[in-house]
Amino acid sequence: MAETAVARETLFALRETIARLEGRPIPALAAAAYEMLADKSAMRSAGIAKPMPAQLTPIQPMLAQPLLPIGVDDLDAALQGGLPLDGLTEIRSLGLRDAGVASGFALALAARLHAQASDTDAATSPVLWIGDTVATMEAGLPYAIGISDFGLEPAAFLQASPRRLDDALWVAEAALASATFAVVILEVRGNPTRFGLTESRRLALRAKAAGRPLFLLRQGGEEEASSALFRFSVEPAPAQARPLPDGSVLGGSIGHPAFRLTLEKSRNPAPLSITLEWNAHDRRFAPAPDAERPAFPGEHAAHSGADLSASADRPYRAQTLGPVLALDRQA
Repeated sequence: MAETAVARETLFALRETIARLEGRPIPALAAAAYEMLADKSAMRSAGIAKPMPAQLTPIQPMLAQPLLPIGVDDLDAALQGGLPLDGLTEIRSLGLRDAGVASGFALALAARLHAQASDTDAATSPVLWIGDTVATMEAGLPYAIGISDFGLEPAAFLQASPRRLDDALWVAEAALASATFAVVILEVRGNPTRFGLTESRRLALRAKAAGRPLFLLRQGGEEEASSALFRFSVEPAPAQARPLPDGSVLGGSIGHPAFRLTLEKSRNPAPLSITLEWNAHDRRFAPAPDAERPAFPGEHAAHSGADLSASADRPYRAQTLGPVLALDRQA
């Protein structure tokens, strides 16, 4: 009977440790553990001594998990408060043609993290962007002017371009372990065989131990099992016209960048799709309508060929070669 009790206590301690690493509260196990400790304290106060196993330690209360709220009620409710600031979040683009919108969403989250950081060190810490050679060849490199347009200071942005994916994973682990950066963004292309569930699990544990967020930016990849608490699928959305102070819009203008997000992985059973636009000046997201706005009177499309009518009074096919010549035949 004593061995059964010791094994049960050991199992409770192991489950509590695993839950603390994963950031998941387990009220039932915690309540049972606290009740066990309370019974032992009562027995000690009554003068009844009972030895405690040497391999077990009292369970400490679990601290609240730091979160980064998006600022949109529906999305924050689906995220249970926001993105974890001590875990792994995956951002996925459907194709390499959407690499810009996925990168822009990651930069917007980093800018919002700097704006919402209450800790001075986190607010002034740089952002580290890690991209392996294959990803940078297809998606390009971050541009200083574009980084500034998204609300980040280029001086607080560092970039690493390892030649191999293994080196990129090593740099990401070392950066997380140092706890020097406000956020680490790891960019990979597709679903490489050298980056699977085991590697993502190791990165998630590094982020949890260091108390720093890690954004996995997967360009043109498919859904696969990972240790990310949340996974977003990002697609481009049409930008609305730029709003004016009086509430009207400026015709023919291009407003804030818009993202069509799908929350593919979360603790909620059903995925959530929403369109957001990013205000780089205020560093905040706002919901945007999904439907494309109608064209203003006299407004032309950006593509000049879109408004041209079909050709008229022309043959439907090229004429066959024959006696018809551009010049008269010379004798």
